[in-house]
Amino acid sequence: MDTNDELAEALGVFMEEARELLAQMEEILLREEAGGGSEEDLPALFRCAHTIKGSAGMFGFDEVVRFTHVVENVLDRLRNGAIGFSRQLVGVLLDCQDHIAGLVSTIAEGGTPDIARSDELIAELRAWTAADDAAGAAAPRQLPAESAVRVAASGGGGTGSDYWHLSLRFAPGILAEGMDPMCFINYLGTCGRIVHVETITDHLPTLDEADPELCHIGFEVALDSPAGKEEIERVFQFVAENSHIVILPPHSKATEFIGLIESLDEDSARLGEILVACGTLTPQELDTALRAQQQSRQDTPPRLGAILVDSGMVAPAVVGAAIEKQQRNEEKRRSETKSLKVPSERLDALIDRVGELVIAGAGTHAQAVKIQRRDLQESASLLLSLVEDIRDMALRLRMVAIGEVFSRFPRVVRDVSRELGKDIELRISGAEAELDKSMVEKVGDPLMHLIRNSMDHGIEAAEVRAASGKPVRGTVALNACHESGAIIIEVADDGGGLDADRILKKAIEKGIVAEGANLSTQEIYQLILAPGFSTAETVTNLSGRGVGMDVVKNNVEALRGTLDIDSVPGQGTTIRLCLPLTLAIIDGFHVGVGSTHFIVPLDMVVECVELPTGLDHFDYMEQRGEALPFVRLRQLFGEHGPAHIRPRVVIVRFAGKRAGLVVDRIYGKCQTVIKPLGPLFEQVPCVSGSTILGDGEVALIIDVAQLIQGVVTRNWQATHGGTARGATALAA
Repeated sequence: MDTNDELAEALGVFMEEARELLAQMEEILLREEAGGGSEEDLPALFRCAHTIKGSAGMFGFDEVVRFTHVVENVLDRLRNGAIGFSRQLVGVLLDCQDHIAGLVSTIAEGGTPDIARSDELIAELRAWTAADDAAGAAAPRQLPAESAVRVAASGGGGTGSDYWHLSLRFAPGILAEGMDPMCFINYLGTCGRIVHVETITDHLPTLDEADPELCHIGFEVALDSPAGKEEIERVFQFVAENSHIVILPPHSKATEFIGLIESLDEDSARLGEILVACGTLTPQELDTALRAQQQSRQDTPPRLGAILVDSGMVAPAVVGAAIEKQQRNEEKRRSETKSLKVPSERLDALIDRVGELVIAGAGTHAQAVKIQRRDLQESASLLLSLVEDIRDMALRLRMVAIGEVFSRFPRVVRDVSRELGKDIELRISGAEAELDKSMVEKVGDPLMHLIRNSMDHGIEAAEVRAASGKPVRGTVALNACHESGAIIIEVADDGGGLDADRILKKAIEKGIVAEGANLSTQEIYQLILAPGFSTAETVTNLSGRGVGMDVVKNNVEALRGTLDIDSVPGQGTTIRLCLPLTLAIIDGFHVGVGSTHFIVPLDMVVECVELPTGLDHFDYMEQRGEALPFVRLRQLFGEHGPAHIRPRVVIVRFAGKRAGLVVDRIYGKCQTVIKPLGPLFEQVPCVSGSTILGDGEVALIIDVAQLIQGVVTRNWQATHGGTARGATALAA
């Protein structure tokens, strides 16, 4: 890997880390605005901004550093209690968070940062800190008398100086990696004032032996800074792996060390690590104390904390705070699970290989059955079972919680509700429901539009809600759950509901349906998904152009899903998305009609029964006292092969609706690798893809969602008469 590749990889890591930290900042700010913040939120918020600033400095993103430094100052005052949160300040900080995200993306892509916007926001931030700055200038903060008390250890209470002391020995290859040691030293100036820099030339080779691409010198730096050790260490995080960086703290009081211990990340699990990380103990002193513990001749070796206190290395109060921190860290670590980040393209490649393995395994098993070799059949069956297990594990690797998408919407609801002048609350449930990562990435935009639409059209104005006896605050609910091999996502509001008469009138005016058409209430609701349809009287930033809901419908159908609408006038509207859990590999149910093979998703199969006799002219049958509509696949797909004298009915279910599929033969369960249809066949109704069977035959995968929707439409029209322009048809 050359230098450019290494820099590109490091930049990618920085961008990913920045996105995660910015998302965390937004989550904390929204929580604080809602009054649900905790004591850990403010330190975490500060660390997010500081980490972004430090990482941006390493890549020379000066505008990010300049702007984030001002944000960091405000967050530092919040953390220290100098100023308090308010709705106005949260709004400013959210604007700053958006601006940092824009700066990072723009600069990383080689664009020009919006400095004017930075200056505008900096002026707003400084207005919040002006009063605190004036108070600080009039009465400088004095350290309490306890700060004169020093712990009797070289790195414990202090270094005998009021400054941080940094001993820097960079990795020899730092220059070849595109890093400039002086950039790191200069960047220390953002943490405080550099008092002195001493160049160390102990390892400088002769001129003949010197390699200009290697770094042979070290630095000793005195830094006057109010920052903590953890913050200073982050300056060197991109070069710390192969460098020797020693940071010794200035003299400080025990209470300040206790504060540092409380602000540490949750990585340290051992007492010595915590004390070293907070700066009250040097690594050398820790080694000395550990050796004393190991060399003790007592039956029960003394505890490390007791050795440190008895030797005077660390104050007792500091040790006590570190022990409490250690216990909390251990409890949290026990409750957490380990995770590993893997690039999505590697998972996609794995799924592709597993898919080919599934096809090859099925082919091997079919050949073993064909030649009637019992031992080979057993071996092939075992292989098929192992392949199925590998398939399931590989698919689970791609499953992520739908909460990854849901987390975007609290900010959307907050901003849009203010734009509309409405008080709206977002309630989220079922965020832990899992979905294929490829689906998660594609469902975000449809959900975004549905939520905005619910807020604009669904939730009434405050005075209207009050007049109808509703709470002034409206509610938009976002819920997800699993059902029959699919995930159901609901966007519900407690607004005024849909006006069916008004929708139908508008649709007739726009020529979407013919005047006098006899439509069910559900079909009328579906008209809002038609292209160009809108009931908004005026065009706004959010609605009125008739663009959006038809795009939502198309996006959902492209994912082999359905979109249902349910509404109660005066009580609200619920829009329900039903999507398959994965688009890659499924368990299938293999059936045959004539000489054609079909696959039905196994999770949607309820049961199989024989088709009762005497139903040649009917398209429904009685099933346990209820009418069950069915579709003859032979007629649907124009199959002319030999028919079976005793057809079977495969009963399927999707989104709470049931229907039957009349077939000639049932072959049973099979593993199915979904292959997309080519451009020539992608518009074939009721088919969502194809697959290759073990014997090499191609089978079509039935789109159960579209088929059931067609059955429902057909039955209603047959009962009530009339047609709806654009209604779903089963097939030509």
